[in-house]
Amino acid sequence: MSARDLLQLPPLRVERLSLERSLALVSDGHPPFAALGYGTPEQLPWMPSVDARVLSAGGAMADVWHASEQIESGTTGAVRWRCDGHWMLGAIELDESVEKVGLAELAHRAYHDIFDSLRQTGCDQLLRLWNYLPQINGDGGGMERYRQFNAGRQQAFVEAGQAAFDGAPAACALGIHQGALCIRFLAGRRSPVPVENPRQVSAYRYPPAYGPRSPTFSRAALADIGGGNIALFISGTASIVGHETVHLDDVRAQTEETLRNLGAVVDAANAKTTARFELPRLDCVAYVRHAADAAVVSQVIDTVLGAGSHFATHAVYLEADICRQDLLVEIEAHAVASGALS
Repeated sequence: MSARDLLQLPPLRVERLSLERSLALVSDGHPPFAALGYGTPEQLPWMPSVDARVLSAGGAMADVWHASEQIESGTTGAVRWRCDGHWMLGAIELDESVEKVGLAELAHRAYHDIFDSLRQTGCDQLLRLWNYLPQINGDGGGMERYRQFNAGRQQAFVEAGQAAFDGAPAACALGIHQGALCIRFLAGRRSPVPVENPRQVSAYRYPPAYGPRSPTFSRAALADIGGGNIALFISGTASIVGHETVHLDDVRAQTEETLRNLGAVVDAANAKTTARFELPRLDCVAYVRHAADAAVVSQVIDTVLGAGSHFATHAVYLEADICRQDLLVEIEAHAVASGALS
């Protein structure tokens, strides 16, 4: 896109709201651009939901995205999307029991349809992906299901000519207990800037011990979302140093390590933009393997960042399995701040 075209793009805006406040936005019959719901009704076409139990005291929540008013809805293959010509939010669900294929093939098919939808709408730059896999740590016929998913995902990226290594989009992959493979994604027409964590090996450079195909995501991404604002999308982050899990069987220590990793990602992001991001001011989603551990995770966040911090008071807690059997908690986050990309 030319510099002139970029200046004409409408701004994208996000806010975290309760389900009640989210639904109030459609009282005039015109829903917002799109939303990602946590514990929200599944029948809302503009708000694809995450199929995981909400553990937060506040109940169902949503990250609501606002764009221009000229919104088109459509489908590409199995992908359902909403697009204003500049920004796009899409969702896809594929069920192994219905499709009669394994998870690697299912992931490949899902991402094939996603890339087709990007081409159809012209919003060909992936900004953020959310992946939810049933039984993520289960045995898929000799290979862990998460590793099967990684194989299919990476193959689709390579075939589509998308960045599967350096420059891969921000993403997370969590385990749900049952149901379909669910993927939600946000895309635009401006290339994001990838961010890595100096405390960790980049996921796409993990050694073969973690599977025949490495995970396809960057630790975070920065995106110019118009209106003089930059968005920071932090991928699912856990208690990993280098490429190894640390603090086995200790959810408190894992949460503390996760917060250190999040802080390192924020610092790395700030080096690539004039926008200033601060860890206590992020909107986060904390995925907890064992529901009873949510209270411990919350206590650590309160202690480290402050009980009154935005991070603590706006956190969403979900019960979900993490991509490694030995990880007990994973946290993703996002924020918007005024500034420009360096």
